[in-house]
Amino acid sequence: MDDLSENNLIRFKNISKKKEAIFANFKVKGVRGGVNFTASITVDLAAAEVHPGDVLEKIIEECARIGVKEFKRAEFQFEGLTVN
Repeated sequence: MDDLSENNLIRFKNISKKKEAIFANFKVKGVRGGVNFTASITVDLAAAEVHPGDVLEKIIEECARIGVKEFKRAEFQFEGLTVN
């Protein structure tokens, strides 16, 4: 994991339960366009259409699929910065 440019990784961290839902949590590390980045992705199990009683591997796989898809589509902007 020393060379992030060769390891754009999304790692499963844990499953957490809050009042409103159960979430699968992931951590992202990588390099894109010369920028090192880290991020967190949290996916609601209901959005992934999995049940808490499902096999853990299925939960992780389905939530990761959604997380990666949405992360790739995301457009980021810095708070308070306008680019013309």
